[in-house]
Amino acid sequence: MMKANQIKEVRSLSVEDLQKKLNDLKKDLFMLRMQHATNQLDNPMQLAAVKKDIARIKTIIREKETNV
Repeated sequence: MMKANQIKEVRSLSVEDLQKKLNDLKKDLFMLRMQHATNQLDNPMQLAAVKKDIARIKTIIREKETNV
């Protein structure tokens, strides 16, 4: 899960960098889902945290696109 200072850093990134970060988070979410399906996931709350991070990144990307 992102903390306040990490969110500030993410807001300063370009849209291209945000897209890369979004792709990485989606890969992480896929791996967590696979671990969850095979009962290898230690902390199920990681799924929710990654989903929220994806939503944050998408929101920031959308804000940057509309402000152009």
